[in-house]
Amino acid sequence: MQKIIEYLQIINNYDTRQQSKTKYPLNEIIGIAFFAMTVNADDCTDIANFAQEHKTQLETIFTLKNGVPSHDTIYRTFAMLSSEYLQTFQKQFNQLLNSDEGNKIRKILSIDGKTQCGNGSDKQKANHLVCVVDENGFCLGQEPVTDKSNEITAIPELIASLNIAKHIVTMDAMGT
Repeated sequence: MQKIIEYLQIINNYDTRQQSKTKYPLNEIIGIAFFAMTVNADDCTDIANFAQEHKTQLETIFTLKNGVPSHDTIYRTFAMLSSEYLQTFQKQFNQLLNSDEGNKIRKILSIDGKTQCGNGSDKQKANHLVCVVDENGFCLGQEPVTDKSNEITAIPELIASLNIAKHIVTMDAMGT
């Protein structure tokens, strides 16, 4: 848990928001959101409701000097964050869940490949990705499939990038 908290503290150094106009530190918003997602929060309203209901427990991790953020604040914050940072943090958070601290939280994960619509042309094939999705449709990771390959080569790379031990994993026949 300490590694996650330390990693969250680092992002405050790269916060591009105007500090005079912000009430909530970036690390608190992201941390609350990821904890809320472990109990199946699907959107910003669910995250805000989770934070309100579990404020006492969250105060043991975060200062919450101004209380809990609203769903609008959570939405605006996630809209400005880079997807690379969130994906890196998601990987570290998944490793935490797969450690002894996450023994009580188990998920059903589905590995499947999908071709993205609308990005192919006469000169380029459409992108094809292999994704790991939990039972709520939350994407935990993805790996692009190279043009001269198929899902079979991308699946082991994706599994190696995630720590999915002790979870139930399903995939279609292509993955066997």
